Amino acid sequence: MSIFRRPDYTSEVTQFIEELKAKKPTLEAEQRAGRALLWDKNLNRDEQSEFGEARVDQQPYVYGTSSHPNAKQ
Repeated sequence: MSIFRRPDYTSEVTQFIEELKAKKPTLEAEQRAGRALLWDKNLNRDEQSEFGEARVDQQPYVYGTSSHPNAKQ
C-alpha cells in the first residue's frame, strides 16, 4: 500500500442511497418504470414535422404592442 493513499471515503449522501437501496431492492426497477412512463416515448416523425410546420414565429419583443387581431390596445 502506498503511503499517499487516502482511506476510502463515502459521503453521507452515498451512504444514504446505499442504505435506501438495501432496504428497498425494487427501488431501481420502480425508477426505471416511472421514467418509461413519463419520458421514454417513441416519437412519430411525421407528426413532429407537422408540429414544426405549424409553428408560429414569436415576435422579437413579446411584451410590446402587437398587430394580432386579439391584442388589447
